[in-house]
Amino acid sequence: MSDSSVSRRMRVSPQVARIIAADAPRAVQLDAARGSLPLSGGDLLAVLLFLHQRPDEEIRQQALHTLRSLPTDLLLSAAGDPRTPAQLLHLLARTHLRDSGILSAVIANPSTADATLLGIARQGDAAAVECLAANDRRLAACAGIAAAISANPKADPSLRLRLTRGTPEVPVVETPPGARDQDPDEAQGEEEPAEAAEGDPEEEGAQEDINQSKYQLSLDMPVAEKIKMALTGDKEWRTILLRDSNKLVCGAVLKNPRITDGEVLAVARNRSAGDELIRLILLNNEWIKVPEIRKALVVHPRTPLPKALRFLNAFSEKELKQLAKSRNVSQVIANSARRMLMVKEKKS
Repeated sequence: MSDSSVSRRMRVSPQVARIIAADAPRAVQLDAARGSLPLSGGDLLAVLLFLHQRPDEEIRQQALHTLRSLPTDLLLSAAGDPRTPAQLLHLLARTHLRDSGILSAVIANPSTADATLLGIARQGDAAAVECLAANDRRLAACAGIAAAISANPKADPSLRLRLTRGTPEVPVVETPPGARDQDPDEAQGEEEPAEAAEGDPEEEGAQEDINQSKYQLSLDMPVAEKIKMALTGDKEWRTILLRDSNKLVCGAVLKNPRITDGEVLAVARNRSAGDELIRLILLNNEWIKVPEIRKALVVHPRTPLPKALRFLNAFSEKELKQLAKSRNVSQVIANSARRMLMVKEKKS
């Protein structure tokens, strides 16, 4: 089993599919993220898995909060159920790294992906890695676990020493280049859909396949690999990595030669986009020739004022009137818009 096992398709119930659909009402998704909808345990966990990946920050954070506050018995039941999808087991491990009971169940679960086990080996506390090291089957089956535990400073020194000495018997094999990058839609049937946590997979039309591959793979990518993917990846990768908290990663997305003007415009319109992203857009002469990008930069709070003033000529008279009344721009820009309107009126 390789890290790509986390990228399997996941089957969800029709009710979950309706809630997580792209056209589902935001209010419904927010209620679902809060755990306010009447959902079974399995469906609630599936909904939270998908909603915590949404670009809507409120929905994303609420889903994570709800997941962390769910009853322990529900989480333990899911963590120990072999029918629980690998994606959900991965999320449970990431959000409960300090809960040795949940981690023990995840480790023992045969559906748990290698990427999840390696994440526990690298970041888990002493109790978690001790549990993982005690599972001989997992050590033998998942390449790299022994080495990852040995490098984990939280592991007991005697355990680290024992595993370091024993690593020749458990070969450490790096994930082959491109194994993380493979889109399962292109894998020619190499992976079968994972079964849902609840429901009958035999029932025709009772479930829908949802692909969560690339986001799940990004969760455990080292920064260097994320940067490489940001520079070369497709639109889905660019969308995911633009939200990365590391400035080097999200900045690398704007250096991807495949990025489109539409994607750049979306960044420029995002008022939460950081200084580095705005700086990179301003440095690209081709992008700032696009009128819509110039307009977005004028109203962006992180665009330097001298630059924003230069781009006011991209606005029509009607847009200048709106800008002059806007409370979302600095007073300097609003006043400049008024002066430009006065000049236009005098000329007419």
